[in-house]
Amino acid sequence: MGSADWTFLNDGLDIATVDRGVTAGIPRPPGGGTFLYGFNSLAATHGAVALFASLTNFAPMAKGGTIRGCLQRGPGGGPTGFSPFLFLCGQGTSVNDNAYLLGLSDDDPHRIVLRKGSIVAGIPDSEGPGVLLRSSESFAQGTWLHLRLDAVVNTNGDVVLTVYRNDLAAHPLGAPADWQAVAGMPVFIDDQLGINSGSQPLTSGRAGFGFSAADVTRRGFVDHIELYRQL
Repeated sequence: MGSADWTFLNDGLDIATVDRGVTAGIPRPPGGGTFLYGFNSLAATHGAVALFASLTNFAPMAKGGTIRGCLQRGPGGGPTGFSPFLFLCGQGTSVNDNAYLLGLSDDDPHRIVLRKGSIVAGIPDSEGPGVLLRSSESFAQGTWLHLRLDAVVNTNGDVVLTVYRNDLAAHPLGAPADWQAVAGMPVFIDDQLGINSGSQPLTSGRAGFGFSAADVTRRGFVDHIELYRQL
């Protein structure tokens, strides 16, 4: 997908608060291409920036789907105060809307976290409100992680959420990925009764990637986004 296929969600932080865009000035993940997409906070303002795929049949998707991408909590002014993420089933065109978010938690060291809640909050930590799953393993700032989130809507209304990771050292970008379950993150069923997550499942919506920030000089990087919709 090209730049024309992505649209910013409304109510996000402006470019004077969080700079964003494509750059060749940051080291890419193993096997990465010439460019990646980066975010750099310029003010100590809490909020988020997020983009969704605005292609026909993707804005919104009628059911679930799968999103895959490389994320990094980049070195900067400090180890906390920010989180990059992917999202599926976004319920509207605002960062204030809810979605399923898969990202890197605002912890030091950080973890892979699956969270259900407002996009603007990002991944505040690995144990806070809305956290559905978190990885057993933690990671140092500056680590590239190639992640995948599947959200499959069953005919009864349940949403089956599965998180995978590809080992970039063994399977760099450009080679076939080897998607493996993440330790500590079993399959999660967001049941149509609203029991497991505490609210009704998200059965359709928009998908994309973003960055939440709460402090200055925090950086997040995203590369190799792939998006597929459930038919």
